[in-house]
Amino acid sequence: QVQLEESGGGLVQAGGSLRLSCAASGTIFSINAMGWYRQAPGKQRELVALITSGGSTTYADSAKGRFTISRDNAKNQVYLQMITLKPEDTAVYYCNAILRSRSWDTPWNYWGQGTQVTVSS
Repeated sequence: QVQLEESGGGLVQAGGSLRLSCAASGTIFSINAMGWYRQAPGKQRELVALITSGGSTTYADSAKGRFTISRDNAKNQVYLQMITLKPEDTAVYYCNAILRSRSWDTPWNYWGQGTQVTVSS
């Protein structure tokens, strides 16, 4: 069984910063990629940033230049540093991991419960 636990969300004023953390725990053989998605009220969940086990990163256009994703492979953790936050960044942020619990498993998608980020104007 695998769990993803997020932390670091909260309320911040526009222009402020937050750092989200996510720790994967349980039976984990390997993690292909970890990332952050977000879902605002009335909108679909969207990719914010993704990082592979090799360190390659992908960012949504809205995140480029303001958000930085990083990863600690030894700890199975992923982080999202967010600066210059805007009210439109307000959403529930979800941690995602594509991983194998055992060597013979097909990579599977796992999600955290989500953490609320609210940016006030």
